[in-house]
Amino acid sequence: MNVEALAERYSNLLEEVGDRVTVVVATKYVDADEFGALAAAGVSIVGENREQDLVHKHERYGSLFRWHFIGRLQSRKAPSVSDRVELVHSLSTLSAARKLTVPALIQVNLAGEESKAGVEPDELPRFLADARDHGVDVVGLSTMPPLAAEADRSRPYFQRLAELARTHGLGELSMGTTQDYRVAVEEGATFVRIGSVLFKG
Repeated sequence: MNVEALAERYSNLLEEVGDRVTVVVATKYVDADEFGALAAAGVSIVGENREQDLVHKHERYGSLFRWHFIGRLQSRKAPSVSDRVELVHSLSTLSAARKLTVPALIQVNLAGEESKAGVEPDELPRFLADARDHGVDVVGLSTMPPLAAEADRSRPYFQRLAELARTHGLGELSMGTTQDYRVAVEEGATFVRIGSVLFKG
């Protein structure tokens, strides 16, 4: 990993999205041995998708980064995740909510895709109330639109998520990845999850 090139791309990305948006560097495909390069390049927040990878990487580099969890959260792994991250972007089951001890974003499945986790929009009010009853500090919402060739196809999903957040008085929106983060920022994202555009240039 070229630290100088990564640092330049990361700096340019931060400038592009502005101070209002937090960049979470998605490290699902970054080997643990390369995390030192991320730190050297100035990366401050990393997002992991799998609990086992989170544990392994956190053991080696825990103090160098702020850690987020952005993958599907299994209830049996929620305590382990809670011990290592400051925010979960993907709360979608009450079984996980019962075991979560850090702030979270509820993942909403706006497209109704069976392959993706997430709460159905109509179920959000009840889920939000139940999660809070279990003691979860719900600070916002997240979503993953269907993969599309054109970034603008994600816009209606981002607009809908922002509308749901306003309705429920939630301030944080985690939406937008490498393919569509610019559109997400335009529609009010406060977190974007960026991977390949940083590592591949």
